[in-house]
Amino acid sequence: MRVLVTGANGMLGLDLCPMLERAGHQVVRTDVSVREGQTVPLWESLDITNTAAVLQLILKHQPDAVIHGAAYTDVDGCTRDPDLAYRVNGLGTWNIASVCGAHNIALFYISTDFVFDGAKTTPYTEFDTPNPLSPYGASKLAGERFVAQLCRKHFILRTSWLFGVHGKSFPATMINLAKTRSELNIVCDQIGSPTHTVDLAHTAISLLESPLYGTYHVTNSGHCSWFDLATRTLELAGAKDTVVKPMPAAQWPSPTIRPPYSVLRHYSLELQGRDNLPPWQRALEEFMALRAKL
Repeated sequence: MRVLVTGANGMLGLDLCPMLERAGHQVVRTDVSVREGQTVPLWESLDITNTAAVLQLILKHQPDAVIHGAAYTDVDGCTRDPDLAYRVNGLGTWNIASVCGAHNIALFYISTDFVFDGAKTTPYTEFDTPNPLSPYGASKLAGERFVAQLCRKHFILRTSWLFGVHGKSFPATMINLAKTRSELNIVCDQIGSPTHTVDLAHTAISLLESPLYGTYHVTNSGHCSWFDLATRTLELAGAKDTVVKPMPAAQWPSPTIRPPYSVLRHYSLELQGRDNLPPWQRALEEFMALRAKL
């Protein structure tokens, strides 16, 4: 299968593309730019907000599927500049979805737990009604709606608290901060499910041959607070000299309202008997092992 990936040089894309190739697929890598000092296999530049460029590139390669991972994911940046958030996450996805829908190409859209408001106290299923609190969540929901409306063969994959070895992530940030700080104050009253890029990529690849299009929640199993995640990360890193202290979200200096509870239940996978995602604790251990090899 020929798979075109947007955001190929991002944290998810750098894990996803090699995994696709190992699974026997032909990969077309696209991104708006390559990070400074980064060496990647042959890739093509693509600005997803350029309607003509998206049409030209997708028709040039004629992929069987597009995995659309490109997005503006700076949550606070989206709050400060919501027009940019909608331009990238809304218009960019609109462009991709319109071409895929018109040419019968399967589309995978990577979305987020931020489409929910966090008012529930039990895990959100794919059948719960989104109600985003922030421009980031609202712009990603706009992308979801374009995908659902314009492309029949679609998979909307909502994930949360994503981390991987190839980009900026919460666990890596904690490890780096612990090298210079003896104390870290970490939010303790926001609950979610940390997700390893490798596990998200594996699930996406497993769905490539599926005829059951629709919305899927894809996270590592279990849930925790940011405080719990930081504590376990530093335990695995052996950072014994750094104390992690709980802090309420209200004291965190951010302009963005975040969902206090955004645990996602993998109901679509459960109904198919395919919910085999490992717990976040094991995923974090795998992340640490992979990071040690870099």
